[in-house]
Amino acid sequence: MAQSLRGAPQARIMIDPPVQEPTDSGWYVTSGPDLPLVPHRGETRCECLVIGAGWMGLHAARRYAELSPDRSVVLVDAGRIGNNASGRCMGFAIDLAHNPRKHDFVEDIQGNRDELLANLDGNAYLRSAVEELGVDCDWDPQGKYHSAATDHGVVDLVSFSRALDVMGQKYRWVERDEMQAMTGSKHYIKALHHPGTILIQPAKYLKNLTRILPKNVTVHENTVISTASFGDREHVFETPSGVIRAKQVIICAAGYLTRFGFYGQTAIPVYTFASMTRPLTESELARAGSQAAYGLIPANSFGTTVRRTADNRLFLRNVYSYAPNFKTTRLDVERAREQQKIAFQRRWPELAPMGFEISWGGLLTLAQNGGMVFGELAANVYGAAFCNGTGVSRGTAFGKAVAELALGRSSPVIDILKRRTPPSRAYPEIITSTGVRLVTGWRFRRAGHEV
Repeated sequence: MAQSLRGAPQARIMIDPPVQEPTDSGWYVTSGPDLPLVPHRGETRCECLVIGAGWMGLHAARRYAELSPDRSVVLVDAGRIGNNASGRCMGFAIDLAHNPRKHDFVEDIQGNRDELLANLDGNAYLRSAVEELGVDCDWDPQGKYHSAATDHGVVDLVSFSRALDVMGQKYRWVERDEMQAMTGSKHYIKALHHPGTILIQPAKYLKNLTRILPKNVTVHENTVISTASFGDREHVFETPSGVIRAKQVIICAAGYLTRFGFYGQTAIPVYTFASMTRPLTESELARAGSQAAYGLIPANSFGTTVRRTADNRLFLRNVYSYAPNFKTTRLDVERAREQQKIAFQRRWPELAPMGFEISWGGLLTLAQNGGMVFGELAANVYGAAFCNGTGVSRGTAFGKAVAELALGRSSPVIDILKRRTPPSRAYPEIITSTGVRLVTGWRFRRAGHEV
């Protein structure tokens, strides 16, 4: 199904600005020097405007500029690159996601193959930035460990292994002794290692790729689009200090895409939260296991995800909450931090008293039906949004593909994404918010010691 609308919104649209995050991302704080801050000012004309500089937007701008070096590209982000939603993830570039929320995961072999092809394309584009352009991001292609702390977690892993068997994917089982030696934690009883995932420092990647984008790309951070007027020959966007006129526009603003007049009332904004320790001392590192860095995905999707980072920190993520108007608060972050202290205590009781250095939340945009936005939304207006998770690989693939589509190209990934179901209209907010809170609360409790 082609995902497009028959026409762009006709009126000049007033766009509510994104809500400022209450805390910085730990990845951003530890990612090194900031980019030079150049907010947009004055009047600018360009061939292509890309709105949003996360995984989708940054790679859309890179790809468009690579394929059309004689065309001017402007990339804007409402905040700081690396501190946006993309810089708040866990830093897993996943080739094939384990999605126990999807009831037909094991049976949906074609869907899994399509997912794998798209994500591998995204990972290859990430790899080219690292190997060909020299982007520093703590690149570590060691794979991921799907980790169980309970018998019902092991059952989830067995279900995942069946899908991998059907697809001919390689993996290996990791038993209790090896898992505990690797992590230094007695919490885990079994794991499945799947080798295709790459671990990265996401904020470092996003910032360092921005530094070496093609010369025909101009980047403006802290630049909010306040109005949008879509036209036949050009599209006009106002910023607080100027105007941008573009022949083409690619909107990669996650759920905020709906504020531009497309797919209204489809976005379900959900936040998930993370906390990171200070760097561990030598004696503390001895208690964090024999492996210098690793990434643990919980067998139950509402369990706790864990990273041991290249700079010797422990990093835990859990808790999901509905975010009305895409907004979370410092109180939400503090409440999640308390849950993460419990998870820390369960895994490393001798280390847990050190607490966390920084905690933060990150936006995840879902659709009622699991659908996504991809394609031409109106004449010379393109969009990609709603990763529904696995944002690093998917987002990179979506961004690269939507830029190619805007330039009239075709590819197997574009064909796959065009077939994806678009997002459906969500239930009224009172129903959606109540439903999300009830379901996430129930699933969080049901996950038990996987949290």
